[in-house]
Amino acid sequence: MQRPMPRKMLFDAIRRLLGRAFQQREVTAIDAAIDAMQAGDTPAEPDRPRTVSPRGIVLIQRFEGCARLRADGMVEAYPDPGTGGSPWTIGWGATGPEIGPGTVWSRSRCDARLAEDIARFASEVDRALGDSPTSQNQFDALVSFHYNTGAIHRATLTRKHCAGDCAGAADEFARWNRAGGRVLSGLVKRRAAEAALYRQI
Repeated sequence: MQRPMPRKMLFDAIRRLLGRAFQQREVTAIDAAIDAMQAGDTPAEPDRPRTVSPRGIVLIQRFEGCARLRADGMVEAYPDPGTGGSPWTIGWGATGPEIGPGTVWSRSRCDARLAEDIARFASEVDRALGDSPTSQNQFDALVSFHYNTGAIHRATLTRKHCAGDCAGAADEFARWNRAGGRVLSGLVKRRAAEAALYRQI
């Protein structure tokens, strides 16, 4: 049975944002969510963990990039631009003790790690925000910030957001523009994009 046009339009829009085709499990999950909404089976769940939207994923991918793609389709690790060394990074900004000089992953492994990392960082941001009123755009911006800095629990912008000072929180993004003691143009641009998204309540 063919999907109604509005559903197809939604799938097409998400596919464009992701920049890739859906996996079958993703189609099944989205279909189930739409069916539940149409049936009115979606009561408010204030304690349900918040998740990143496709727009937030695109923002993270835009600034992380899947760098060092080789001619054979594999992806190489690269040193931190601020330090010239550790932490070594691969794929969509993945770091960890298993990643260093000479680490090589497939593109599919990079994509799988991105999904795992986004889910982990989103969970940490959700816990840090508690029951503070947070729009989807604000949440996406804060997850992108945390994905890059790991600082959601100690940042002043988190405290200001939780206190309801959204204007003050938005201004705090720009302070996080350094790596290795230097201001990096890439971080300046990323913080500006995150702040702009955060302000789109």
